[in-house]
Amino acid sequence: MTVPNSVYAGYLLAHFIGEQPDGEQVYFAYSEDGLHWKDLNEGLPVLRSELGEQGVRDPFLVRSPKADKFYLIATDLRIASGKGWSAAVNEGSRDIIIWESADLVEWSSPWGVTVGVPDAGCVWAPEAIYDEAAEEFLVFWASATQGPHEEERKQRIYSARTRDFRSLTEPEKYIERDNHIIDTTIIAHNGAYYRYSKDETTKNIRAEKGASLASDAFVPLHAPGLEALLGVEGPQIYKMNNREEWCMIVDRFAEGKGYLPLLTTDLDSGEFRVLPDETFDLGTTKKRHGGVIPITAAECSRLLAAFGDGGRTGS
Repeated sequence: MTVPNSVYAGYLLAHFIGEQPDGEQVYFAYSEDGLHWKDLNEGLPVLRSELGEQGVRDPFLVRSPKADKFYLIATDLRIASGKGWSAAVNEGSRDIIIWESADLVEWSSPWGVTVGVPDAGCVWAPEAIYDEAAEEFLVFWASATQGPHEEERKQRIYSARTRDFRSLTEPEKYIERDNHIIDTTIIAHNGAYYRYSKDETTKNIRAEKGASLASDAFVPLHAPGLEALLGVEGPQIYKMNNREEWCMIVDRFAEGKGYLPLLTTDLDSGEFRVLPDETFDLGTTKKRHGGVIPITAAECSRLLAAFGDGGRTGS
């Protein structure tokens, strides 16, 4: 069972805030219109990881197909530990960190699952999308790997499949390009899939369209506006509730400004318009690479009751 779009009344954004102490944990923000965000839990972490690297980045939310539970998956990485980016790329964790919840308020203890291939230097920005045809989730992430005839590691997108986020199939190469690629996100619309990834060499977002989720089902989608936006990463795209419009948010990492919203009324066009600063509000804390899901009125009420006024300490 999927929730009809007309039932949704707001949005939940899970994100991290940066490399400062406590910055690489899970934060929540709430929005009624998808453009103006309120920090939940007084701007403090809602979830913390003491597993692996003892920090998480790039949290992503996904609703189960029966709409009876949610999963939150994240990168096992804490740059604030001081190891540096070279270690993160070449000697990083091959795990993803996962939480489960029935109501977005009470969350399980986190668990880790090793998904990276044995020679992977890292596992970054895991996301998932439900494949209705196969009745399972496709989980995908970036890993830096090095082939036998390659002189250095290259960032590629890998994938695996699961029904419960505890047992996953053997990872397979999902996207490879001439350039390094990270931060892939996918949205379904009208029987097609739209895939957006960061070109880690040119530092911009590239778009594709596929008839299925198969790795060879996608073809490039012309999106000059996206490609012209340089110094951005972590694309997230979500449909606006109750209208045919989509919002993509991109993390302006090069300028240190957090998310920038872009809007389109036609995914096939590849045309996104950048919103002026006065038309959106990202709240007090800086929003770094995370994930957005639409939520129902009941879910909004529960979140605001638990985390909206005063909140509580994250687990």
